Amino acid sequence: MKKIKAGIVGYGFMGHCHGEMLGTFDEVVFAAAADTNPEQLKDVPQGVHAYGTIDEILKTEELDFIIIATPNPSHLEMVEKSAKAGIHIICEKPAAMSIEEFDKMTAAAKENQVIFTVHQQRRWDKDFRIMKEVYDRRLVGDMYVIKSQLYGINGNMHDWHIYPEMGGGMLYDWGVHLIDQILFMVDSEIDSVFADVRNVINRDVDDYFHILIKFKNKITADMELGTYYLTPKRAWFIGGTGGSAMIDGFGGEGKIVRTTHLLENVPGTITMTAAGPTRSFGPPAPGLLIEEDLPITNAEHRQYMVHFLKALHGEEELAVKPEEVRVVLDVMEAVRESARTGEAVRFKNNNQR
Repeated sequence: MKKIKAGIVGYGFMGHCHGEMLGTFDEVVFAAAADTNPEQLKDVPQGVHAYGTIDEILKTEELDFIIIATPNPSHLEMVEKSAKAGIHIICEKPAAMSIEEFDKMTAAAKENQVIFTVHQQRRWDKDFRIMKEVYDRRLVGDMYVIKSQLYGINGNMHDWHIYPEMGGGMLYDWGVHLIDQILFMVDSEIDSVFADVRNVINRDVDDYFHILIKFKNKITADMELGTYYLTPKRAWFIGGTGGSAMIDGFGGEGKIVRTTHLLENVPGTITMTAAGPTRSFGPPAPGLLIEEDLPITNAEHRQYMVHFLKALHGEEELAVKPEEVRVVLDVMEAVRESARTGEAVRFKNNNQR
């Protein structure tokens, strides 16, 4: 089997993660790494050539594909140079600082006939894949709401995340993943986006957002993230006419809950509960609710690279297509616009404003 030679530009935290991942594939040779900071290159694996710049690595190495894990504002330059060198490209997210930048990237890839994709590996998060299975199989009937929540306790940003000009803040960090997951799950065009984005304890960058995406199939996606919630949580909820599905944790622990029968619309005695006189919101009668297990999935981030390598061999289409990434960027710009104006942003057909 002919070995596939790969390089990494930007050998910081994510660069190291990519290097470790490449090492799990027998058909891939991690050939070279480049970083402008020599300290980052001190622990490159044996046999991996180290360079200071992308120009050096492209001039010296004969690579099949390159992974770009440099700071966000440099992605355009790195993609254009790699494409011109005829090398297939995986770019870290967020791929670009604007849609205009991203369009230049896709144009460069098309002009030079190279594969260009973005590292949206959280499409293979276990919790997400379970809920996507619930959605795809309509396990809770006709759905009306999908909630995706992520709360943390370490509210202060760190490293590049504190600089707006570097694409700092949570919308560009985690928001791009949460939005991508929802858009990959829901098979419908977008109707509108409404959002609240805040700087709770960080002066210059956002550390909280609440995004509502209404789809034309009448499903509302509700995404909320806060780094200073002080109640750490990763949760999902899907509500439908046939029940509710919920997850608590990245590991996918959760359940599907159904009712054995609905409340009958007939006169009856008033039920006094801790919530006052109510039957709809009082404690359930014995046997009213039944629980079922969620679907089983074996999703893992390594599958991103499995699919990329198949696309490289022409065995399947890209798992993360540039046009899908462009819609995510468009939604992110709509989020900022909505947060600034306090108004919902309408979308036209084909998920474009």
